[in-house]
Amino acid sequence: MRVLLTGSTGWLGRFLAPALRRAGHRVTGLDVVPGPDTDIVGTVADRALVERVMGEHGIEAVIHGGALHKPDIVRYPRQAFVDVNVSGTLNLIEAAVAAGNDRFLFTSTTSLMVRADVREGAGAEGAWWMDEDFGPIAPRNIYGITKLAAEQACRLVHREHGINVAILRTGRFFPEDDDTHAVPSGENLKANELLNRRLTVEDAAAAHLAALEAAPAIGCDTFILSAPPPFARDEAAELARDARAVIARHHPDAAELYAAAGWVLPEVIDRVYDPSRAERRFGWRAQTDFASVLAALRDDTALPFAHDPAYTSPIVAQERETCMC
Repeated sequence: MRVLLTGSTGWLGRFLAPALRRAGHRVTGLDVVPGPDTDIVGTVADRALVERVMGEHGIEAVIHGGALHKPDIVRYPRQAFVDVNVSGTLNLIEAAVAAGNDRFLFTSTTSLMVRADVREGAGAEGAWWMDEDFGPIAPRNIYGITKLAAEQACRLVHREHGINVAILRTGRFFPEDDDTHAVPSGENLKANELLNRRLTVEDAAAAHLAALEAAPAIGCDTFILSAPPPFARDEAAELARDARAVIARHHPDAAELYAAAGWVLPEVIDRVYDPSRAERRFGWRAQTDFASVLAALRDDTALPFAHDPAYTSPIVAQERETCMC
């Protein structure tokens, strides 16, 4: 299949493009920053460019992973988010319909589900249990607002034209340090987040590949992508009070392994992402979870996720190089 992959120079793109090729697909990469998997340098906000790429490369399916992200809020005006995240998505899916494509994948984010009260902590019934039916949705910043609007645009085009759409709301998979949490930080924080809100970039890429294949059977649906939590929904109240006790029930040696590593387990967990719909509907389940972390600590092997405090997104790296010149 001839696949257009946007965001091909980004963190997800550098794993997804090779995975698509290994599966036998012909990949055309589109990004605003040059990279080894990027064939066309340009923006999805340029409708003429999008239409030209679709025609010249005989695109049969689109995976739209390109976007302005939360860290970009301090660097770009809100209008740029509208142009790229909303208009760009509409440009792509309408071009896909015009080209006769039967499937469109949109990489969205669980961030748009984190409204103000979720951000403040656990709810009245304990940890927020966040599946695809969680609502009401009220994004707290321009990033979330534009990603939600783009999702709605995809659903609209599906209703009008029948193109199959998979909306993939990914949890965290970035390699750099968190920009808001200082304690714990680094690898400890990433390991903790595999309990409730993180997945590896390899698993994110695998989910996109699985959804691409299953798209005709999906029709139009939204999916949360995260490592499977070890918890049950009826443990939500206790997670908000004493997460360590709940973790101990599922992983009795976690505290000992963490202590040996100089790490700390979370005292409370205020939200849990539930990715079970993706497994039910198209057979994807993250291969790396919290148990994988404990196995690495137990066996003294490499941690099963990427951590790179020096990582800089390609667009920021390009801007720095331009300024230096």
